[in-house]
Amino acid sequence: MRKYAYLMAMLGVACAIGVPAAAAQTKGDKVAAPPAADAPQLPGGASALSETHGDWTVNCQISGTTKICSLSHQQFNKQTNQRLLAIELSSKTGEDATGTLALPFGLALAKGVSLSIDDQKLDGTLAFNTCQVVGCLVPVALDATVTPLLKSGTTLKIDAFAADTGQAVSFSIPLNGFAGALARTAELLTN
Repeated sequence: MRKYAYLMAMLGVACAIGVPAAAAQTKGDKVAAPPAADAPQLPGGASALSETHGDWTVNCQISGTTKICSLSHQQFNKQTNQRLLAIELSSKTGEDATGTLALPFGLALAKGVSLSIDDQKLDGTLAFNTCQVVGCLVPVALDATVTPLLKSGTTLKIDAFAADTGQAVSFSIPLNGFAGALARTAELLTN
């Protein structure tokens, strides 16, 4: 009777821990641990994804225990294929966004840049943070009063000045797909 009770207890333990897992371990096979409930995930279990939304791209990747997602736009010189400018933003709410604008070398850094959406100039001047191999970087913070203008606008204009001549230099970023890319970035970061 004691042997019967012992066998039933062992059977209960085997069912609780899963016989296939125990059998696989005895054969030397590795068993993948199920993903933790709070581990970051992307659709379909992907470790990275890239989507195009009009003129904007959404990129998302899992790095360790962190999910990093952003929307971006880049422009290149057609003759040299050298990048002229890039903007990368992130948003958890879809109502605001923060990120970085990378502009080419040769700009008057002390004068900063100003932004306009279509013909509406935004208040203030944004300061350059530093210059690196990718260009001169400007931190960007767009609050909930600016993002609706971006979502409904057609062009984000960046005004700067050339360092050598002091003349105004303008860059234009199309906003086609911005609203969808911003919403998708927020969705991926919160799900």
